[in-house]
Amino acid sequence: MQTQLAPEHAATPEGRQAEAVLRQCVHCGFCNATCPTYRHTGNELDGPRGRIYLMKQVFEGQAPTRTTQQHLDRCIGCRHCESTCPSGVPYHELLALGQPVVDAAVPRPGRERLLRWGLRTLMPSPWFGVALRLGQWMRPLLPAALRAKVPERAPLAPPAWPDPHKSLHARRVLMLKGCVQPSLRPHIDASTARVLDAIGIRAVQAPESGCCGAVQGHMGDVAGAKVRARRNIDAWWPYIDSPTPVEAILINASGCGAWVKDCDQLLADEPDYADKARRVVALVRDPGELLAGWLPALQRKLGKRAASLGALTFHPPCSLSHAQKLSSAASPGPIERGLRELGFEVKLAVRDSHQCCGAGGAYSVLQPEMSLALRDQKLAALQEAGTAVIASANIGCITHLQGGTGTPVKHWLELLDEALSRH
Repeated sequence: MQTQLAPEHAATPEGRQAEAVLRQCVHCGFCNATCPTYRHTGNELDGPRGRIYLMKQVFEGQAPTRTTQQHLDRCIGCRHCESTCPSGVPYHELLALGQPVVDAAVPRPGRERLLRWGLRTLMPSPWFGVALRLGQWMRPLLPAALRAKVPERAPLAPPAWPDPHKSLHARRVLMLKGCVQPSLRPHIDASTARVLDAIGIRAVQAPESGCCGAVQGHMGDVAGAKVRARRNIDAWWPYIDSPTPVEAILINASGCGAWVKDCDQLLADEPDYADKARRVVALVRDPGELLAGWLPALQRKLGKRAASLGALTFHPPCSLSHAQKLSSAASPGPIERGLRELGFEVKLAVRDSHQCCGAGGAYSVLQPEMSLALRDQKLAALQEAGTAVIASANIGCITHLQGGTGTPVKHWLELLDEALSRH
């Protein structure tokens, strides 16, 4: 795409990076065919090609408007367009550059600014758990629109982590401490640690680590995201730069994993952290990437009765499919293959199995109408598969889907932990 940057952008690294992305786009429109928001509204400006044109205009000097901002806001960030694009356009890089430029030029309404500030501030903080418990306690009294945003308490108590006095395996992996997952679904981390313990690997968490920074980053707070990245690197470094380093940094929320795998780009211009960030990225793994290596030990633990562990419908999150490229519509990913080899009957949604569920981190709060419409479409396709449980790999998708169905929605590691506990 021919581009002529405005002087104020031509002189900046961000402008030159935007120009490089824009020039890769041949405006073929293949991306629109798989964009969830374009498919829902049919509006060209709600698809990747339209948003690319909007950002091109901004970088060429045209003043953005509130309409420009709203169309960019409606992007979920699923990156399905990148899986579809024949030219390999890194659309998410352009969006990360374009949104701050638009936001700097177009003031948001006060209520919207307050909501976005609250999400950026509360979700990564220790106060999130307190606010969640308060909301759950008051849930029956809340208005319907607000009640829908507060997930019910998990029906079961979280399983205990392995006894640290007994889990003394020489092999170790670091686990992201995270922000919302320990409050929303603490059993996911506990189940992950129990599965690892069963195969002779000790899971550890750095006490000073926390939110990966994706919440801030996706809402344009790049400075806040960098603070989170640096804090985690500092917390993890003693476990990495050690005579007995950890094998991997295991991140069981695929959205967080996708973000941390890009932290070397986020900190590329910081001399004190650029090299450390590259070492972190080299260690980051989604559990699905390691599942094939765990299979022999898991099969021994499960024994002969593992021939049939039951049926599940798997929803591959966009962050797993399109960001980390660990699942695709063309072939099953390592999670689907591994679970089938262990004895699960794994089904997918009856149509558009890799289409977005509408969660998108804070998207379900910022764009509730679009988010709920996409969720309901996804749930209909998942439930038609006819299993008694839905599995996924990302906390955002799990809680979002669970809000629209009575069918249990769990992390696949929870199901594996349950299978191990029965055998």
